[in-house]
Amino acid sequence: MPYIYLAIAILAEVIATSALKASREFTQIVPSVIVVLGYGTSFYFMTLTLRSIPLGITYAIWSGVGIVLIATTGALLYREVPDLPAIIGMGLIIAGVVIINVFSRTVAH
Repeated sequence: MPYIYLAIAILAEVIATSALKASREFTQIVPSVIVVLGYGTSFYFMTLTLRSIPLGITYAIWSGVGIVLIATTGALLYREVPDLPAIIGMGLIIAGVVIINVFSRTVAH
């Protein structure tokens, strides 16, 4: 169940961050409301995740997966296509998340 909570937290954060650009510095009401609700939802589900998964591991997964999803969303919604070094960097982030989950004893805590 903690990984389901974490997935919800990540998706809510991605939605909120995507709406952040559309809010135009909080001058657009609907995207601004999505930002506030999205981040609130994200942090709430992250707290539920922390019942079972250590803070550092939770944050590493949350931020790592979030970076990749935000970059993908930015490319699709805003035509902000990452260049090759950015793609390589995101690949390294994914590798780091996999290494943490497969090899770290901290996750089994």
